[in-house]
Amino acid sequence: MRREEFKGQGPPVPSIMAYRLKGITTDTTKVLEQEIPASMEERGMEEVEPASVEDKPAAEKAVEEGEAQKTEDSTAQNKGTEERKMEGEVDVEGEMEGEVEVVTPCPTESHGLQGTIKGHDLFGYVGIEAVLDQMRRKTMKAGFEFNIMVVGQSGLGKSTLVNTLFKSKVSRKSCSPNYEEKISKTVKLQSVSHVIEEKGVKMKLTVIDTPGFGDQINNENCWEPIVSYVNDQYERYLKEELYVNRKPRIPDTRVHCCVYFLPATGHWLRPIDVEFMKRLGKIVSIVPVIAKADTLTMEERLEFKQRVRQDLKANGIRVYPQTEYDEDPEDRILNDKIRENIPFAVVGTDKEHQVNGNKVLGRKTKWGIIEVENVAHCEFTNLRDLLIRSHLQDLKDVTHNIHYETFRVRRLNESNLTVHGLALSCFPMENGTHGTNGTSDRSESESHL
Repeated sequence: MRREEFKGQGPPVPSIMAYRLKGITTDTTKVLEQEIPASMEERGMEEVEPASVEDKPAAEKAVEEGEAQKTEDSTAQNKGTEERKMEGEVDVEGEMEGEVEVVTPCPTESHGLQGTIKGHDLFGYVGIEAVLDQMRRKTMKAGFEFNIMVVGQSGLGKSTLVNTLFKSKVSRKSCSPNYEEKISKTVKLQSVSHVIEEKGVKMKLTVIDTPGFGDQINNENCWEPIVSYVNDQYERYLKEELYVNRKPRIPDTRVHCCVYFLPATGHWLRPIDVEFMKRLGKIVSIVPVIAKADTLTMEERLEFKQRVRQDLKANGIRVYPQTEYDEDPEDRILNDKIRENIPFAVVGTDKEHQVNGNKVLGRKTKWGIIEVENVAHCEFTNLRDLLIRSHLQDLKDVTHNIHYETFRVRRLNESNLTVHGLALSCFPMENGTHGTNGTSDRSESESHL
């Protein structure tokens, strides 16, 4: 071993290790001194006088035997030194392991090193978990928005089901004092908003109704007003994002979920059902339900649900929740159970009845009471859990990250403008004026929808 190899072995040994290796350093120095090539005088050997031809082999043999002996002694000393050094390092490492657990950092692309420190490695309580309480307090103060659209023929119980979902008079029909039940000649979208507060949590609920859908003799292109409405809300949100001075919180009027009502025919999907869900499934999350499922027997209900699932798969219709949006195995297991029950066979009512001394929501018939929240009677609770209790935030995330993002990319590509140019030339500035071609560009952008 050369002197340079000992000089470049790494950082200085800590003090505790230096104390343990005090004896090792002395031996190492001796070994180094022995390994340095020295002259014959320094090694204490007498110079060999030129010998005669007969004595020369004997002299060379003596020198070779001396060199071999010194080499064996040096090798033994080196081996002992390395063993003692390793024993000293093991002792030091063992003593340090008892004090602090060293976390090995791993290299990352953006930064040099990144380590992982788990809870049992911390010296004490830090308080990182308190960020959840902070987020909860901010959400409770600001509240959140949820926009739901109900689509289906007249008389399928859309308003009643929405009232049952939120256990209040939130539908347009319930909020209109002079409401007249009449069939509209065209599809008109009407919305009504409410602020619902429960246990300190505020939610602005907007229900969008579609009267006139599927009620005409000729229903060709009856879905176009609904498609235009959904895209209009995306366009409005995009404009708010591209303002030079944006609002701290952009009002969200985008449709987060569309509940599509299927009539309980017991057969297959109708052409209007296939066309609507095929077109709307690309821009909004659709949840199909079987309306007034109490008109079907249990056997008829199961057969109809199976036929609907076959039609959805055969026509490539994307309904929520999609398999490609499952984030982890736990979500996949939960969503698989939901996908097995789609479409949900539901019954809606806002009237209470006495059943075994308890008040329950149900529909009273000649043969008994159909309990809305009883899973043995209908699947209303599965729909409520999906829309409110388990997937409400996921519906909003899918709307923002998938559907709106797809619209935004397509919209900007169509206009062939950068985000900066679109904000300056197409939309009003802070003082309400337009850019050079503001009026013409704006009308052209809206004509694309």
